[in-house]
Amino acid sequence: MKSTETSPSDHVLKKSQAEEFDLVILGGGTGSTIAAWTFAGEGNRVAVVDRKYIGGSCPNIACLPSKNIIHSAKVADYFRRSKEFGIAHDGFTIEMSGVQDRKRKMVVGLNEMYMENYRKTGAEFILGTGRFVAPTTVEAALPDGSTRELRGTNVIVSTGTRATLEAIPGLAEAQPLTHIEALELGQVPEHLLVIGGGYIGVELSQAMRRFGSKVTVIDRNGRLMSKEDEDVCEGLNRLLDDEGIDVHLNTPIKRVSGKSGDSVTIAFEQNGADKTLTGTHLLVATGRTPNTEGLGLELAGVELTGRGYIKVNERLQTTAPGVWAIGEVAGSPQFTHISIDDFRVVHANLTGGNRVTTGRQVPYCLFTDPELARIGLSETDAKVTGIPYRLFKVPMEANLRARTLSETRGFLKTLVEADSDRILGFTAFGVGAGEILATVQIAMVAGLPYTALRDAVLTHPTLVEGLIPLFSSAASAHKVVDTRPAQTSAA
Repeated sequence: MKSTETSPSDHVLKKSQAEEFDLVILGGGTGSTIAAWTFAGEGNRVAVVDRKYIGGSCPNIACLPSKNIIHSAKVADYFRRSKEFGIAHDGFTIEMSGVQDRKRKMVVGLNEMYMENYRKTGAEFILGTGRFVAPTTVEAALPDGSTRELRGTNVIVSTGTRATLEAIPGLAEAQPLTHIEALELGQVPEHLLVIGGGYIGVELSQAMRRFGSKVTVIDRNGRLMSKEDEDVCEGLNRLLDDEGIDVHLNTPIKRVSGKSGDSVTIAFEQNGADKTLTGTHLLVATGRTPNTEGLGLELAGVELTGRGYIKVNERLQTTAPGVWAIGEVAGSPQFTHISIDDFRVVHANLTGGNRVTTGRQVPYCLFTDPELARIGLSETDAKVTGIPYRLFKVPMEANLRARTLSETRGFLKTLVEADSDRILGFTAFGVGAGEILATVQIAMVAGLPYTALRDAVLTHPTLVEGLIPLFSSAASAHKVVDTRPAQTSAA
């Protein structure tokens, strides 16, 4: 990918000249950051332009800070449960200043690590606001008011998404929290109202409840995490109910009044009746909007989809030659690990390979306590697509390590192809679900039959060992489910 050699005189830039790079990256998220380090380490001149964060949102305001906060909330829950473990204490106090200090120390350490990797690889990080001014040419507006013009042999756009504020009367005026502000709260909200029962809404609802907040979740759908199987949704509903969180489903919001941080009221309709809820804080977690405004994409010839994401093909090429897009802004599944795989796709295609996003596995984990993790086909997916399968399912209490931890809530289940031993999908709702899932995913990637896990010698007692009772027919409730439509005979 490296550009052609230039003479020393070519490096003396005139005011109107653009600086030449092999790769310019617009947006400094995790996938694009790894791209910068990798391409620069291979001898290319690389620049990353980001308006605020070294490493993007994940290590600064999203994935890692949220998991840090969630773990502090789990420690608080352990204090409440201490008598279960034979430990007596005289009470405890939640100090949000300490919770925030721990999180910020982690973020500072991550930033230092990221900058060290920039130094080691030779990639350049430019703090500024970037936009296209011509095909494969980006202008970076710097904090001091100056600008730099960067022309790349190739350009990667990785500007991510932001929280969506729906057009509900009064919502914007209420100045609600998004996950960014919620993760910076210096005090526990007295009563947190949460609009949205997806990943962010459910995770932060549980964490704030464990810190001592009264929490109410409002969702327009008929169940939390509505794309999951019914048993998963029921398990999550029971979890939040046991935590003392009020959940209102099938609840369209009509209007919002007041101001988050003081007093805020939500008016909604439920079972045909008009109702209201009043709290001190309001968190909005109803979806994401791609960050494409102000990027000058039209000047580069980059088109958008009908939903506002950058239009890409399976190789992550945009409609403009030499311009690629990765991560959430390209409409990829909204997980950091997918943005990293997007980088792998682009890297392969820029270095003589041919890699596509089609057919790849998309694992994910909801970091509630216990966790929910899934990969591959769900029962809902199988029924919609008409794929017959064998179902294996065991409660987490069948996992001996979970019993030692007194963490037996949840279950493991797997879909296996009806006429072979191929694993189609796996769901874990229980302690360590994300870690257990990785073992199944590796087996799926390797094309191993489920019997390879059933018959493996796994360390005892570990959470992963729970896969053995799952895949052992004597210990699992397994059945063949044929979702294909019945064949009608000819008259």
